[in-house]
Parts: sequence; C-alpha cells; structure tokens
Amino acid sequence: MTETAPTAPAAPAWIRDAICWQVYPLGFCGAPRHREDLTGEGYGGADGENVVHRLPRLDGWLDHLVSLGANVLLLNPVFDSVSHGYDTLEHRRLDPRLGDEADFDALVAACRERGIRVVLDGVFNHISRLHPTARRAVAAGPGTEEGDRIRWSGTSPYGFEGNDDLVEVDLADPVVQDRVVEIMGRWLERGADGWRLDAMYAAGAEAWAPILERVRAAHPEAWLLGEVIHGDYPAVAAASGADSITQYELWKAIWSSLREKNLFELAHALGRHQGFLDLFRVAGAGALPLTFVGNHDTTRIASQLADGRDLAAAIGLLALLPGIPALYAGDEFGAVGVKEDRAGGDDAIRPWFPGSPEEVVAAHEASDAGGSAPRSLQLLAPEAAGRILEVHRRLLSLRRRERWLTTASVAVDEATLTNTWAQILLTPSADDGAAAVDGERPAPLVLVLNLGDEARPAPGEVLEAVSGADMLDAVGPAPDGTVPAHGIAVVR
Repeated sequence: MTETAPTAPAAPAWIRDAICWQVYPLGFCGAPRHREDLTGEGYGGADGENVVHRLPRLDGWLDHLVSLGANVLLLNPVFDSVSHGYDTLEHRRLDPRLGDEADFDALVAACRERGIRVVLDGVFNHISRLHPTARRAVAAGPGTEEGDRIRWSGTSPYGFEGNDDLVEVDLADPVVQDRVVEIMGRWLERGADGWRLDAMYAAGAEAWAPILERVRAAHPEAWLLGEVIHGDYPAVAAASGADSITQYELWKAIWSSLREKNLFELAHALGRHQGFLDLFRVAGAGALPLTFVGNHDTTRIASQLADGRDLAAAIGLLALLPGIPALYAGDEFGAVGVKEDRAGGDDAIRPWFPGSPEEVVAAHEASDAGGSAPRSLQLLAPEAAGRILEVHRRLLSLRRRERWLTTASVAVDEATLTNTWAQILLTPSADDGAAAVDGERPAPLVLVLNLGDEARPAPGEVLEAVSGADMLDAVGPAPDGTVPAHGIAVVR
C-alpha cells in the first residue's frame, strides 16, 4: 500500500448513504443459461429476436429491497449477450432473454418511486467473439485499423483470463473509448445512476482514466465503481477516476477468519482496511470502497462457514464496517451455493428466484427444471430463513440510523483479541462533518464478535445482540448484557 495517492474528482455525495442489494438478473429472472437464437453471420442487426419479458420479476422484490434498509439496486449484466452476460454482443440493447428497453424503463420508474438508485454492470474490457467489433477485427487481422480495436496474442485474439470466447478490447484505442463513453452516457441518460466496471484490473487504471474523465464531466452524479481484485485500491481509484473499488481483501479475511476461528487474520485485514480508508480520503472527496461478504463470483457466505451459527458474525461485519455495503441477493435468507472451477461452475451461486420474497422457501423445495434453466435457490436452513432475514433488517437498520458508520474509522482492541473474540471499535471520522447531530458528535460503537461456545459479558451497553444458535434453531436469546456464543453484540 502506498502512502500517497493523486487526487481524483469528488465522488457523488449520495454514495455515503448507499446500501446495495446486488442481483444477477439472468439467473434471478430464470433466463436460459445459453441463447438459442444466435444463427447467421449477420446477428445483431435486427431488434427483438425471441424477446421474453422476464425483467419485471424484479418488481416483486423492490419493496423487499427497501425493507432491508437498502437503497441501491446493483445489477449484474443486462445487455445482449451469448450466455452468462459477460460475453456481450450489443451494449446498446437489453438481453432479449430479459426483455426490451420498455422493461428497463419500467424498472427504473418503479425504483424511482421507492427512492432506489439503479447501477449497471459495464462489461467493456472484453466482448463475445461473436460481437461485430470482434468479428471485424479478426477478419482484418493484427496491425490493421479494425484489427487493433482488440488485443492480440501473436496472431490470435487475446482471450480474457484464458477464455477464447471472451475477446479483450483495446481500451486505449480512441474509437473504443468513444464507444464506451457513448454507451455509458446512453444508459445514464435513460435513468441509470452509476456503473460497476467489470474487470477494471485487466486493462488498468491508466486505460480507464480518459474514459471516466469524460463520463464524469457529463454526469457528475454518476457512481463509478471499479472491480479490482488485488492491489492498492485507493491508488487505482485515484488514477482511474473511479469513486469506489471492490474490497476483496476484506471479503477474503471475513469468511476465512470466521471459518478457521482465527480473528487475528480479521484484525490484520481491518488494519489494512483502515489504511485504505485513509488513502481514499486523500485520493478523492467522498470516495469509498465497496464491502461485501459474497457476490455473483464467489461461494455463498453460508456455504463458507462450517458452523452456520457464525453467519451472525458475517452479517454484523457486512452491516457495520465502514465503506459501502453490498448484500448479494439471497444471502439475507441464508442462501447456499459453491462456486466451482469448471464450465458451469457459477450456476449454483446464480440461481433462479421466485416472484416474491414470500415464496423463497417454496423455491428451495422446488425441483430444478434441468436443461438450460437456472438452478433453484437453495437455503442453509429453510426454517430459519425468516430469522436470518430479520437479523439483516435489524443490523442494516442500525447502520441506517448511524449514518456516520460509512466513513467511520475502524480499529481492533488488540489487548482483548483472541482467536474467537474481537472487539472492533468504530469511531466517527474527524473530517466527517455530516456525522454531527445538533452539533454533537455521536459516540463510538463497538462490534463484538464471539466465536466461542460460551456467552461472555458485553463491554458496554448492548444496543443489538444476535445469537447464531437462536438465529438458526430458535433456541432463545442469550442473557441480557452478554455477547452470545457464536454471535455478536453492538455496544456503546
């Protein structure tokens, strides 16, 4: 981690209150995993082939999003693609398995009525080999004007992370940059509030900087979130112009430390996280990392934890740590699914959802349709789904009340730290003027994690407590004034 970072343009002010609910629409809405209408060399020139209006399924979930305390619908790919959405055919058109532009407009309008912002997944680093740009480039060959729109490995198109069907484009090419800027602006003008920039790490910050500078100039209130796995997150944000970067370091430490009963790993990661937060403040006013315990590319958090009771600690960390939290749809019910390193290895973590939250348990019990249909949603403990949901609502509600948590400073009490016990001090940031209420700064909070088998006295007044055993098995809460075994307490 570097000690300084260049200054980036100010991030939109609204992200400091953002709580995201992330959805993978193709799976969620029950779209076939593969297109069946891609025939002929001229594909892409016509509108409306086999359009099925599945996107409205999300309408039945918007009130649920609000009930969680969330206010941002973070969508994975919705654009015309071959299969999983990351093999794009046309960024200007909705995937016909989901619907058409009228469906998108209706979803945006329904979100606006509820105060929900919509963020889209921008898969611009690579395109399907069937994309017209890729076809023209391959036909022209390397070293030609058309050919140099994509990257090459010798005389073969460069496949993203070894996937021959995903052709990397050259984001430094002026024509490519113009197209990306036009596409991002098109959907922002149509009602989107921001973009998740897929695989920003591949092309690098310098390639993205001129694109995002132009988008920011035209749309200063757009949230620009970059997907970065490793590296110096604040420096990437500053160099690229992104407002936020995905905090994968913290994601890994959360599930790993809880699973292995090693909270020293979590303490180290939180120290790193605080360092990142400090540099984000230097890099750009309002810039914040995105925190999460799972997403469309990772094994579900409930499947990561051998002791399901420790899910309570994961929920507490997601809800209360500084940054912008993103909850992956289904995790609030205890959804399970393991990512596998094989073709189709993402299917279990990208399931089909029913038309409303009330049908989740029935969906879990339903038989998979088989064939090309997505798998049905599976739960850790169907009888506990309602209790797991309620814990999410309680803790995210606390975060909503304590607005300063987004920009808080975080530190672990090293004197009390053990493998199974951690006291995480959350303090209002000194430079966060919005944290003060009637001139008074709020008092710090302590998030206490107890992975042990016995309840222990809480180090202060308990505002919220969650017993993992009660959440899963309804055994009853821990005694007042304690941190439950395999649970958490929020104290002041």
